[in-house]
Amino acid sequence: MLINLIKSFFKLGSAGGILLLFFASIAIILANTSAENLYFDFLDMPVRIQIGLFEIHKPLLMWVNDGFMAIFFILVGLEVKRELLIGALSSYQKAIFPAVGAIGGMVIPALIYWGLNQGVPENQSGWAIPMATDIAFALGVLALLGKRVPFALKIFLLALAIIDDLGAIVVIAIFFSHELSTTALISAGISIAILITLNRMKVTALCAYLVVGIILWASVLKSGVHATLAGVIIGFCIPLKGKKDETPLIDLEHILTPWCSFVILPLFAFSNAGVSLSGMGISSLTSPLTLGVTLGLLIGKPLGVFLFSYTAVKLRIAQLPKGVNFKQIFAISILCGIGFTMSMFLASLAFGDDSNGQLMSLARLGILIGSFVSAILGYFLLRHCTADQQHN
Repeated sequence: MLINLIKSFFKLGSAGGILLLFFASIAIILANTSAENLYFDFLDMPVRIQIGLFEIHKPLLMWVNDGFMAIFFILVGLEVKRELLIGALSSYQKAIFPAVGAIGGMVIPALIYWGLNQGVPENQSGWAIPMATDIAFALGVLALLGKRVPFALKIFLLALAIIDDLGAIVVIAIFFSHELSTTALISAGISIAILITLNRMKVTALCAYLVVGIILWASVLKSGVHATLAGVIIGFCIPLKGKKDETPLIDLEHILTPWCSFVILPLFAFSNAGVSLSGMGISSLTSPLTLGVTLGLLIGKPLGVFLFSYTAVKLRIAQLPKGVNFKQIFAISILCGIGFTMSMFLASLAFGDDSNGQLMSLARLGILIGSFVSAILGYFLLRHCTADQQHN
């Protein structure tokens, strides 16, 4: 009986979002009870891997953020490539509407954050935090509404979130790379060349990409470029079809999706959502950093997505998807304010070197408030906008 209930839960479209919320809640509880020291000591636990002179020695938290999240970014790379080749981004007509919305949803939140924090130099590296949309959470909320949501609206949200992820990848590559190691970059370059060669030869054995991918990840980790970018490169190098019509990209996507949804992202939420509220008061809620993130997600995201989308249609740059109206687009734009996973990740890059953790705590507080309120408002508004519709 229990096993059947568990199986039924994991089949739910909202299961991934529910698990994210559950583990984030557990982290917040642990960070604010007598288990606080146990929780943070666990995340600070050193983990070392050494092969000869090559050594990776990091706390457990960084293994989650640099290691497990690289696997998630492989999945992101696979999804982006599939959508570009055969999906929602495979033509100009399909891609332009969500692309314009995504650009607005990145630019306006960043500007709101920058405007609120331009007089606080130590906060300015967090400008990218409210740019992101959490695919798992947003699609999870959408799944709660079932078939009443038009299919075209789901595709719009998925495409927009994927373009958002591309934007985040570009931001990470350009703004969050540190001092570069020439030797490691050469090793990474050789690994990428091998992966591209495997792709060109339509090699479908995933183990070959796995071996070279591990070398690439270790090289990128040591190079000063953020290690998760290795995941995106690996994902892009997996061929869509093999010589005998095999589908390695689709196969790997099917393998990684449950692991990312039910293990990696919940683990990331557990490791990064633990905000200690000790010593926080009204001043924390009204600090420029917290307000910048909260308002960036809650106001900047919907404002940017909707205004850019609306303008694109009015200027005939893009067309409104069939069966979708602007009220529904506005409701979806509010759901885009659920930044959670990617926002937490960007916050860890922006404020990971914060000695006392205060900036990171304020950023996480803003992410939690902005994402939670966006989820609630987006759900009820979308429920209202689709009240008279039934879709198969």
